[in-house]
This record gives sequence, C-alpha cells and structure tokens, in this order.
Amino acid sequence: MKFSLFTLYMPSLSHTLSTLLFFHFILSFPSISVIPLLGTSIDIYPNARWQQNGVTVAGENRQGNGINKLSFPLGLYVDDDQTVYVADGANHRIVEWKRGATSGQVVAGGNGKGSEYHQLCNPTDVIIDKERDSLIICDTSNRRVVRWHRRNGTSGETIISNILCMGLTMDENGSLYVIDNEKHEVRRYQKGESQGTLVAGGNGSGKRLDQLSLPQYVFVDRDHSVYVSEWGNHRVMKWIKGAKQGIVVAGGQGEGNGLTQLSSPRGVIVDELDTVYVADQWNDRIMRWPKGAHQGSVIVGGNGRGGESNQLNGPFGLSFDRYSNLYVIDRGNHRVQKFNIESNK
Repeated sequence: MKFSLFTLYMPSLSHTLSTLLFFHFILSFPSISVIPLLGTSIDIYPNARWQQNGVTVAGENRQGNGINKLSFPLGLYVDDDQTVYVADGANHRIVEWKRGATSGQVVAGGNGKGSEYHQLCNPTDVIIDKERDSLIICDTSNRRVVRWHRRNGTSGETIISNILCMGLTMDENGSLYVIDNEKHEVRRYQKGESQGTLVAGGNGSGKRLDQLSLPQYVFVDRDHSVYVSEWGNHRVMKWIKGAKQGIVVAGGQGEGNGLTQLSSPRGVIVDELDTVYVADQWNDRIMRWPKGAHQGSVIVGGNGRGGESNQLNGPFGLSFDRYSNLYVIDRGNHRVQKFNIESNK
C-alpha cells in the first residue's frame, strides 16, 4: 500500500472526511551550525509567551501560484537572517521569502508538476545544508530526497531514492534524518550513505512503543535523540539514541481537543529544556509540552479555525528564529505566520 497527499490540499473538507481521504488517497502514489533552527540549540525560557496575533511573512491569505502567493504550503526552514524557505506543496516548488518581502523567489522546482530533475511533485519539507550551500528537499510524490544547490541551481540531484519522505532534519555532524511515511520509520543517513540506519520505528504501523503510525516530521536533539510526530497515533515520540522503543512525550491519549490530546500532529520542535512544541493540526493550535508533563498548553491559535491574525487553519510546519520568534505554516490559509515573542523569561 502506498500513500498520497490528497488531504494535505483539502482544508474545506470535514475532519472525518479528511481522515478517510488520507487513508484512501495517500496510498495512490507509485548544527555544525548547519541546522540551527531545526537542530539542537533552541534556548527558550519555560514561561515564554508569544503575541497572539500573528504577522503574515509569506503568502497573502489566499491560494495562488504567483510569486506573492502560496498553495497549501507544508514544511519550512527559517535561516539565520530570518529568511523563510517554504515547501509550497501544491505549486510544486520551494520559495524563498526574505525578511520584510512582499513576494518570494522560486529557488527549486516551479517548472510544473513532474519527475524530471528540474521539477518537484508535492514537496513536503526543506532544510538548508550550509556546509554544501544547498537545499535538501522531501520531493514526496516523486519518492525521493533531492539536493538543490543554492547558487545557480536549476535542477536537483537525487540523494535518496524510493522513499515516501514527509519530513527531514540534520544533526550537527551533517547526518540526515528522514521520515519514511510508508514504512513507518525514521532513518539516519551519514555522509555518503545510501541505505541509512534505522533510528525509530521500522516494526510496521501500530500503537506499540516500538512502532510508529504515519510519521510526519522529525527533530533531533544534541544527544541525537529523535522526536517524531505521528499522524496515525496522535502523539509525539522520543527515541533515545540506540533505543529499541520510544517514549510518549506529547499526546498519546487518543485523538481529541483536550490538553492531554492531539489531533493529527505535524511539525515538531524541541528546545534545550526538552520542551516539545508541536503543530496540532486539526485543533488549529500550537501546543507546548514541558519535559515529563502529562498535558500541554496552547501557545498560539486555539481560537477556532479561521483566517484572522489570532487563528490558524490546519497548521503544519513550524520553526523558531534565533530570537525565539515562532513561525507557523498556516496551510489552509496559504500563508506563513510569525508570532513574535512577548516574553522569554
């Protein structure tokens, strides 16, 4: 059975129908400071607060394919200078938005949906490998991970084949961690490796602690522990390096909207205190779960689904900049929202 991305692009459907469509259609597709914001050095105080009204930093709150618009964006990366790189899924491209810009610049893909080396098909995540000055992209519906050089890059090169990649990140050694949604596992690829080493899941889809179910996004900390959001189990798992099973660190109490629950979690980030931040997609909120906590708290969103500045519509990817400002892919509103930090003490 193979998975597709149909429900990633259907925000107007009800939650129940979206769930059914996910399982029906998603089966149709044959910090060396390298990653300072997806990696291991996020320092946020336990009682930090963010402004509740977000500022749109990419997209225009409506769908489109112009350079000032997005269409069902998915993953993102925030660079040191607050440039935002967006996996613009339904436009089959990666778009770079400079700080303060009113339009973006296509830096990968954008040549129509396809499988040629100058094309992408439903990209879901992107990171920057600064050592090699390149983008690394989950080219999901082409079942590959591609490297796209940032300087004069007009096409990508496949670095991992035959993988239904949803999310990826990199550790300080330059090792790549990649979600395989179809195999319900995460693999680590050291430089030059093509097969990778299993670091989470790999025991089929299920609810056991040694299993994952439709893993989405991944984060790796300084100790090389791997954090994985699970669409199928509505939880975030931590797999300590070398472990044979994971630990539930957020959710895991069934699908729901209580503070002990998640509903189809997506993007996940962990700070230096092991606090988990997760995009709680169908609850339209971003949650914070301190280490060892049995419930989380809402830090932004949670005000009903909508397009106002204090609302979200199916949040997906998330990241922090070096100042601890929060960036959220507001997928259903076709925009990226920035929530400025209000207090970090």
